[in-house]
Order: sequence, then C-alpha cells, then structure tokens
Amino acid sequence: MSYAVKEMFLTLQGEGKQAGRRALFLRFAGCNLWSGREVDRASAICTFCDTDFVGTDGENGGRFADAEALADAVAALWAGDGRERFAVITGGEPMLQLDTALIDALHARDFEIAVESNGTLPATPGIDWLCISPKAGSTVVQRSGDELKLVWPQPDIDPTALIGWDFGAHLVQPMDCGDPVRNAAAREAAIALVMADPRWRLTLQTHKLLGLK
Repeated sequence: MSYAVKEMFLTLQGEGKQAGRRALFLRFAGCNLWSGREVDRASAICTFCDTDFVGTDGENGGRFADAEALADAVAALWAGDGRERFAVITGGEPMLQLDTALIDALHARDFEIAVESNGTLPATPGIDWLCISPKAGSTVVQRSGDELKLVWPQPDIDPTALIGWDFGAHLVQPMDCGDPVRNAAAREAAIALVMADPRWRLTLQTHKLLGLK
C-alpha cells in the first residue's frame, strides 16, 4: 500500500494526556468529514477544522510507496539517539490510510504510536495510544481508547452520553474559533463543563500557546 502524507515534523505534543512529549507528527492527507476546501466547509460534517490536510505539499510531505519507506522517513526525522521515540499519526482522518504494515514498520524502529482520529472508522490494531475526537453529526464507531477529546462547544453533542464510552480519560478542549472573542467564549464553555461535571478534564492546545507547529 502507498501513502499520501501532507507533512511530517518534529515538535512537542501539545494536547491531551501526552502533552509535553517530544513527538514526530505524521499528518496523512484526506478526511471523510470535510474535503479540506473552504468552499465546502459550510456544508461539511466537521466545520471547525483548523488543519490543512489537502495534498502532499507540506513539510516533508509526499507519496511513499510502502510502509518501509515511510517508516524510514519518520525515523530519519526523529534523529538523536533514538530514545523514547514517539510518533503521532493524524490527519485529516488517519484511519483512511493507517494499516498494520505501517504500524509494524514503526514498531520495528522502536516508535510508540499515538493516533488522533474522529472515530468514524474502526481503529487499526496495534496502536499504542488512541485519542478519539468525536464530531457532531458523525457516526462514531470507535467508542473505546485511551482518551476521548471533546472539542467544545458543539451544540449537537451531549457530553453526558460520551461519559459512558470506554476511555481512560475524558478531556474537553476549547474550540479554536478563529477570533479572540469567540475563543474566550469557548474557553468559558469548556471550563463550565468541567465545573459542572468533574468526570471531564480540561486540555488546551499548548503548542499554539508556545508558538509551536
């Protein structure tokens, strides 16, 4: 199987329970909830995506012929002495492309593999850390994992229903709405959710606060 990769880069994981870890981000091209084109945003299932996942023209992006070639590229970008290798696979929607061949190839190069998915497709076996971020209007089939990350507010999602899903942590993240006033309101809404139901915990996009990619 070949892979279409938008970009790959070394940074710190900025969100969730793994925040603060050095991480190699591998962003696959493509998503099943939005085309990535602004002209389609208003009619998409997911209308608030803040990520460019269209094409293969990003940093270290491209088309990779097979799992070995892509895993070699990931390992080369990690550099250093190889300790605590940590790859975050995201998109778009990574489950459209992530297969066991790539998971095995990354494990063979001593990477721990984290994946961030919208949950509309079953998770590929072998993932070490699975984060599911449900989107209003979609059908989530992957209702278990390590952490559930609810981007908030989403008017058509009932947070109480999500608490019953089988995750080690239930996190709420303020939506990045694109302007300071709306962002402040989203932060207040997320804080209010945690204060009303302590089963939720607040997570922030710390990479944005630090000026990281």
